[in-house]
Amino acid sequence: MNHNTLEAKKAIVNEVVEAAKAHNSMVVVEYRGLSVSEMTELRRELRENDARMVIYKNSMVQRAVSELNKPELSEYLTGPNAFVFSKDTIAGPRVISKFARRNEHIVIKGGLLDGRVLDAEGVKAIGKLPGREGLISMFLSVLEAPIRQFAATVKAVAEAKQ
Repeated sequence: MNHNTLEAKKAIVNEVVEAAKAHNSMVVVEYRGLSVSEMTELRRELRENDARMVIYKNSMVQRAVSELNKPELSEYLTGPNAFVFSKDTIAGPRVISKFARRNEHIVIKGGLLDGRVLDAEGVKAIGKLPGREGLISMFLSVLEAPIRQFAATVKAVAEAKQ
C-alpha cells in the first residue's frame, strides 16, 4: 500500500478517535435513500444544536472503535453510515430521533453516549429526554416545592390566627 495512502487512513482513524473523545455522544445512523435536500436539512438542524454529521468509511471507524476499546459498536458498522457527534449528550440524539420520526430513510443503529454503547432503542430514549435547560428547571422546581409548601403553610397559620 502506498505510504501516503496509509498515512491518510491513519489520520482519518485518529480524527474519528479524537472526535469520539471530544464529544459526549456519537450516534450511528443509516442514511440510505436520503435525498440531498433532506441531508442538507438534517445537517442544518444538527448545526443549530451544536452537533455535526460526518460520513466515514466503516473500515476506518472499525479501527477507531478498536482504539477506543468499544468492540460492541462494531455490529452497527454495516451499510452506508453517517456519524452524528455532539458535545451535549442529549442534543445529537434528540435531533436525529426527531428527524427519523419524520423521515423513514434515516435508521438509528446505535451509538456511544458518555462512553457507553447503546442500541437504537437506547439512543431513541435519550433523544426523548428534555434538553439541559429543561432538566435544570425540572430539578429546581423539585428543590423549590417543599419551600413553597412550607411558606404557604406558614401563611395559612398566620392568617388563621388573625
